[in-house]
Amino acid sequence: DSERALMVVNQTHAAIVNRLIPRAEAEELDPSAFVYPNEFYEMRGTPYAAQRFLLASRFGAPCNRPPWGSLTAVDLRSGSVKWTRPFGTLREAAPFPVWLMAPNLGAPNFGGGISTATGLYFIGAALDKYFRAFDVETGEELWRDRLPYLGNAVPMTYRLRKDGRQFIVIAAGGNPISDMGDVLVAYALPEALPEAPSQAQ
Repeated sequence: DSERALMVVNQTHAAIVNRLIPRAEAEELDPSAFVYPNEFYEMRGTPYAAQRFLLASRFGAPCNRPPWGSLTAVDLRSGSVKWTRPFGTLREAAPFPVWLMAPNLGAPNFGGGISTATGLYFIGAALDKYFRAFDVETGEELWRDRLPYLGNAVPMTYRLRKDGRQFIVIAAGGNPISDMGDVLVAYALPEALPEAPSQAQ
């Protein structure tokens, strides 16, 4: 946010294990047997293949303590943290509804956000199909809407005319953790906002 000199960053706090597998051993493996998030990279032309996976408990949760995802605003003038908060839930990834018992665990997230001139920060990214708007000054969540698939992408904004309505668009393409899709979702304010009711004297 150049107007306010704030940088909002989404972070994943989870240990990832990367293992190099000697080529002779890798040739004996079936790449299709590795199911996301246990990933296998053949790395042809090198002496190794690679395996990458989340260091997780038997319940699928990261082994480090939560929050497992967060949003943080950094003041670019001073370098200090203005606010930080847990971000996302495990709604699509947990084998049971842990988000109901502990809603502020945060979640690993993939994607980024966008700031508007009016001080809003829009982001999908988390593993719960929600597209959210935050107050960039305070970190308060102001709005959310559930997408048809995970919004692991960076949203964009545009206007059709200089004096026209502003649109926010995000690609909801899903993720192998949940389900895959191919949808663009656009949001806009109404063309004419209702007038505020006059207060009785």
